[in-house]
Amino acid sequence: MERLKGLAMIIIGASLWGLSGPMMEWTLDNSGMSVSFLLTVRLLVAGLIIIAYLKLKGKKVMRPWRQKVWARQMVIFGVLGMLGVQFAFTSAIAESNAVIATLFQFLSPIYVILFVSFRQKFIPPIAQIIGMVVTLGGLFLLLTNGSLSGFSLSTSAVFWGVAVGFAFTFYTLYPVRLMQEWGVLLSIGWAMVVGGAALFVTNFLTMFREIPYLFDWKIALMLLGIIIVGTVAFLLFLASMNFISPIETSILSSFEPLTAMIVSVVWLGAVLGVWQLAGAVTMLLGVTGISIAGGRVKKE
Repeated sequence: MERLKGLAMIIIGASLWGLSGPMMEWTLDNSGMSVSFLLTVRLLVAGLIIIAYLKLKGKKVMRPWRQKVWARQMVIFGVLGMLGVQFAFTSAIAESNAVIATLFQFLSPIYVILFVSFRQKFIPPIAQIIGMVVTLGGLFLLLTNGSLSGFSLSTSAVFWGVAVGFAFTFYTLYPVRLMQEWGVLLSIGWAMVVGGAALFVTNFLTMFREIPYLFDWKIALMLLGIIIVGTVAFLLFLASMNFISPIETSILSSFEPLTAMIVSVVWLGAVLGVWQLAGAVTMLLGVTGISIAGGRVKKE
């Protein structure tokens, strides 16, 4: 029963993450809102909700800021990790679409393997190497739609897509000690607040010009939906780890791009070429293979 609960949590959580991408795409396309303003609202509101929730549960939420070493790590994680991955992901959506941006995010396991292998000076297992080659083959089809005559995506879309993978890798590897010391939820909540505050300060003058967007009830409701959907998705994702294995979590997280693809096609009228669809499936198979191989290595 516990395992079924975990499976349901990760499937629903990943699906909600996949839904948030098309919601952001619709907001950017129909409002003229900048990536910076959208993320400032999303990060600050979501982060403050998480901090307030922990405060109500009796957590001492200010403790990480009383020690310089942890405060410094929190700022680095908030700016380079949380804001980095959110800004790259949303910019990739703005330059391409939610499906492409989500699939680029799935390159992160390759970056993690290469980084860890280089740092620890060992060659990845052959199964992981095959998984990486398959994933990159799928990316090639996604970028070219099966034609060598030219890319089907713009240079800026590719740039932000690749940046998503790198940012997500940093987001995954850097805060390990931070989360072990202060907990995942508190670390994420403060990282959201720090990232949103940094974005607000750096875009202070232009932020006020976009406030009228919040008075458009359709845009305001969509922003609220993005905040709620993203926060619930994250909480379900975290909770699922208490009931199922990391391998199952990695594999079932493929519901994220699948949901983004279905919602984008049905709601936004997105169109992917046949070879791009084949590339998307190939990438998911490659990442699944990497996850399974990684689980076997840990057992050995």
